[in-house]
Amino acid sequence: MTSKIPRSGQGKLDGVFKPHNENAPRKIPTTKKLKGPPSRYGQQSDIKDQNQLLVVVNEELQRNLTETKQRMAQLEQQCSDLKGENGNFQKQLKDCHVLLVAGNIDPVLGERIGQTTQQNEDERKEVVNVSKDLLGELNTFCDMTTEQSERIDEIQNTMKDLKEARELLSQERESLSLEVEEMEKALEEADMLLVK
Repeated sequence: MTSKIPRSGQGKLDGVFKPHNENAPRKIPTTKKLKGPPSRYGQQSDIKDQNQLLVVVNEELQRNLTETKQRMAQLEQQCSDLKGENGNFQKQLKDCHVLLVAGNIDPVLGERIGQTTQQNEDERKEVVNVSKDLLGELNTFCDMTTEQSERIDEIQNTMKDLKEARELLSQERESLSLEVEEMEKALEEADMLLVK
């Protein structure tokens, strides 16, 4: 003979198997306590009250459901309107971008890219031209300085030659003066000899 093992959820008590079901319906105690033996009229009255209460609750739920549906419809309409506006804004944004690109306009600065580029190019050319002019003037000044330096060197050499010539002339003059003095003395001595 095979021995029976009780399944989980079931137990054996006094030789009788009792199901252990957690999902079994439970009795909910009512708040109203009926006085006296229940009558058919009393039960009908309770059922009628419960039906009226259910009708009121059902009407309230229907109203809430209708309001929720209306609110949902409004929100869906607003969402649809916002999507339409967003689409319009996107289209306007694309159109503006196309216009900016076609007009060579910088979207940040709001200036024409071509004009800015041309202005920068003009300023660069002007700086280059001014730099060339300054370099030309500097080269001319260097050439003039070199010429002036050469002239100064020539003048200094000439002054040196003149100074040397002057010193030579001065020496020659002194020697001539000495010779003249000697000749005068010789003449005086000759005159004195002649007088005697």
